Amino acid sequence: MFVDPQGPVIVEGPVEIVLDDGTVARSDRFSVAICTCRRSRTYPWCDTSHRRRERNGRPTEERKR
Repeated sequence: MFVDPQGPVIVEGPVEIVLDDGTVARSDRFSVAICTCRRSRTYPWCDTSHRRRERNGRPTEERKR
């Protein structure tokens, strides 16, 4: 298992997770990223929502002007 303090918990599959409401989420994948920030639209699976996103596509130098 690998824990990234800024991201998900990576575990080897298959995985079963029991959610707060009793629902069981299952994955048969070899490796699974489990969301720890709860921002994921695919919770409990991580969709990288924990990463900062830029709203426009301009290069960084142009945004600072």
